Amino acid sequence: MNRVMIEERDTAPVTLSNTDLAFERTVMAENRTLMAWIRTAISMISFGFTIYKFFHEISQSAVITNRLFTPRKVGMIMIALGLLALLWGLLEHRATISKLKKSYPGIERSRTGWLAILVLLFGFALFLGAFFRQ
Repeated sequence: MNRVMIEERDTAPVTLSNTDLAFERTVMAENRTLMAWIRTAISMISFGFTIYKFFHEISQSAVITNRLFTPRKVGMIMIALGLLALLWGLLEHRATISKLKKSYPGIERSRTGWLAILVLLFGFALFLGAFFRQ
């Protein structure tokens, strides 16, 4: 089995096998996937909020007709879809990391999940702001 030596300061060298490195690459790939979910959710949330605010300002001066999908509803739908996408990505990430942890207990939890939770909370606050504002 091939092994890689990693020199660390003030400690003895650590030897990692190819399997160890493969698990590390898999975890990093999973973190990149979660970051892609976060980027997608932020884009959808910000686009939905922008639609809501832009057309809200325009509708202040224009005559409003009864429509099925008002800009407010479309914006709220986009925000909700962004939140659902982020929640889905977060649950998928957690399930994948849990599976990997069973095979390789040395895997550390990433901090990327905390960023996803913060974005989820912020997006939920935006959704509530758009929901309760008439």
